[in-house]
Amino acid sequence: MLEIPSSIEGQQQRLSDLEAKLKPMGFSIGGNWDYDHGSFDYKISDKDGYLFLRIPFYAVDGQLDDDVCSVEIQQPFLLSHIYEKGLDDHAHSEVFSGTFNQFSEPVEKDAEVPKQYVDVGKSLVKEVEAALSSST
Repeated sequence: MLEIPSSIEGQQQRLSDLEAKLKPMGFSIGGNWDYDHGSFDYKISDKDGYLFLRIPFYAVDGQLDDDVCSVEIQQPFLLSHIYEKGLDDHAHSEVFSGTFNQFSEPVEKDAEVPKQYVDVGKSLVKEVEAALSSST
């Protein structure tokens, strides 16, 4: 994980407004959300695993499934997960194994971010800062 300092940290917005600004840029709401916190994820790479720019947020009023929920943005960071090659090649070798072994576990859930992606992540954060400041 590599944190990226940003002027968006601490900003509060309605979740629906934030989603309307970030989705067209390629962000999606990450699968690790709950009723009081979540994140927007941008997949930068999926070579040998996944590399995301993650923008976490938490609810300041209401719950995330409310139409009028406001959230506070936390510090963006790059997140890298490395997966072992070849495990998925045999996921369907038995009748029932596909049901339970479809996906391999990460070899490293918090791997070091390759240097070539650090500038990409910083550039994406600058784009998000510009998008969010243009309408606040």
